[in-house]
Amino acid sequence: MQIKQVLFRKTTGLILILLVFVVELFVYSTRQEGENAASFEQHKLSAFELNHDIDFCGEKVPLYSRDILERYEREVLKNALWHSEMILLHKRTGKYFPIIERILKANGVPDDFKYLCMIESGLDNVVSPAGAAGFWQIMEQTGKEFGLTVSEEVDERYHLEKATRAACRYFKQAYEKFGSWTLVAASYNIGMSGLERRMKAQDTDNYYDLLLNSETARYVFRILAVKDILEHPKRYNFDFIKEERYQPYKIYTLTVDSSVPSWSDWAKQQAVNYKILKLFNPWLRTAKLTNPDSTKYVLQMPKEQIYIFSGDTTDAPNVAVKNDSTLTEND
Repeated sequence: MQIKQVLFRKTTGLILILLVFVVELFVYSTRQEGENAASFEQHKLSAFELNHDIDFCGEKVPLYSRDILERYEREVLKNALWHSEMILLHKRTGKYFPIIERILKANGVPDDFKYLCMIESGLDNVVSPAGAAGFWQIMEQTGKEFGLTVSEEVDERYHLEKATRAACRYFKQAYEKFGSWTLVAASYNIGMSGLERRMKAQDTDNYYDLLLNSETARYVFRILAVKDILEHPKRYNFDFIKEERYQPYKIYTLTVDSSVPSWSDWAKQQAVNYKILKLFNPWLRTAKLTNPDSTKYVLQMPKEQIYIFSGDTTDAPNVAVKNDSTLTEND
């Protein structure tokens, strides 16, 4: 009899423990479902309310057309939801846009072309599989045609100021041909002759009426999307903070008109190192400069202190300031 009572108590205890566990599991699951639902509600994605009054260089985009609207929305969605890239681009605008904007204005080119530069390279000195280089992704022959030096030792496609001026010369020449900044932008992707052939074949002079290859058909819409996201970030759920943008360095300039056997040795004489020299002058493509024609090259150097993590030059002062401007030549 006592054995039965002991077994009954143990069984009852186990049942109670099991019931408590089931109740706690139910409460936990219910709470988790509520939290998951709240989290989903907070993070659920939907299409953005598009800006229907957008333009490129003052030329209105016909978003009343379903075809044009869908093409534009595609680029808005792809870029607005690429959060890391858009945040990084926003940060880089503080460092590079002041330089680009100043040169565009001085050359009579609309400010919107800074966004073309952005989609070409992400505001970085990159090289495409086809060999286009620099912020403006200029091909070697095109660079030479528009006044840039492109050689084994010096490649001014990587010189932001000079490459921007070369791009301006292209834009102005293309505008004389097409009379539309939108077509100018499209031609930068497909080439002036390529765009002209398609315009003649299709008997139209409007970008939005042209049937083009996929890349060029999307090209202007990508510019428009990035422009609207950066100019109206809250519309796309970004909270960009102006103070978080990277800032331009204060620089001075030095002129070199002779050969330089070792840029590394030359840099140390300026109380910097080879890495810093190349960061500020990426158009120097080799470790030396032969310079047989005694060409004058203007190098930019950091006016503010740049730390070096080896040797005894960490606290060395920079050499005498020659020029306080971030632009060393006339625009």
